[in-house]
Amino acid sequence: MSQPDPKTDAVRLLRELTEAHGVPGAEDAVRRIFLRELAGHGTVHTDRLGSAAVEREDSGPRVLVAGHFDEVGFAVQHITAKGFLKLVALGGWWTHTLVAQRVRILTKSGQEVLGVIGSTPPHFLGESAKDKVLPLEQLYVDIGAGSRTEVEALGISLGDAVAPDSAFTALAGGERFVAKAFDNRCGVAAAVQTMQLLKNESLPCQLIAAGSVQEEVGCRGAVTLGHLTRPDVALVMEGTPADDTPGMPSEESQGALGSGVQIRVLDPTALMNRRLVDLVLDTAKAEGIPHQLAVRRSGGTDAKSFQFHESGVPCIVLGTPARYIHSHNSLLHLEDYLSAVRLTAAVVRRLDTATVAGLTRWI
Repeated sequence: MSQPDPKTDAVRLLRELTEAHGVPGAEDAVRRIFLRELAGHGTVHTDRLGSAAVEREDSGPRVLVAGHFDEVGFAVQHITAKGFLKLVALGGWWTHTLVAQRVRILTKSGQEVLGVIGSTPPHFLGESAKDKVLPLEQLYVDIGAGSRTEVEALGISLGDAVAPDSAFTALAGGERFVAKAFDNRCGVAAAVQTMQLLKNESLPCQLIAAGSVQEEVGCRGAVTLGHLTRPDVALVMEGTPADDTPGMPSEESQGALGSGVQIRVLDPTALMNRRLVDLVLDTAKAEGIPHQLAVRRSGGTDAKSFQFHESGVPCIVLGTPARYIHSHNSLLHLEDYLSAVRLTAAVVRRLDTATVAGLTRWI
């Protein structure tokens, strides 16, 4: 019987995950895919916020491989008398990217309603208005309704989750893909595929694959997920912002597409355990896995929360660089994603009791 092609399986999984609706607090569809893919791989646990973990029955240190389920999105904040929807942001948006984009409103019944973020034709704009980025409060969603009554008849109510509408699409050459929510569905996919890759191997540690909720609104789910999984070390899988586009200094690039998995040393919210960084770097070099180091001046990940669990957890962020994250259309290179999976699996194989203990032996 032939083995599944890792690339084909990665594309299938990334397509399904990115096209799923999963803004903060409404990650149900993503969690279902995660648990379906890891059925039979271990014991399932969930916390009260909605984070989920699948734990193998091995011995040794508890090694957490986690990505966050949620994507940046919105919630319905108001319905006007004429049937337009006003939004509140869930996560960080630059509103310049929003005008005339499609969105999907998830109703309480589970139905999705398509809408478009309204834009004023240039014919009606004064010269000064054309150069301004409108605040979210001045934008609205048009679902084609003529009144508040028509909107409510569709099952839409205040607080309903709103996600970007964008199809997973291969670009020219077949190695680069565009989709919404690579931040962080590529991290979720990497956690899944790492556990799948290691399924039939004997490991020196107790592997836990997990997905957290509400990362985009303050890394909240990682707090409760830390209590749920009690990790001794955490590998945080992310879709990190690429910096290889026009306007960015090329000589300072630390997240270029096609250059491999990004190994983050630090960001403003977390200093990675330096011994763990060295272990990951040594592993990447020994395995011939393309990689790039990153020291970030901005941003943050679930490592912010995991590192503070109990007496402290050594963390590292392994990222798949993606251009244009926190927008309707982000772009990644499949080989970078596959290198993240390969490196994560290789590191897990090395995290035995002595190695993990050595990460935090200070005296």
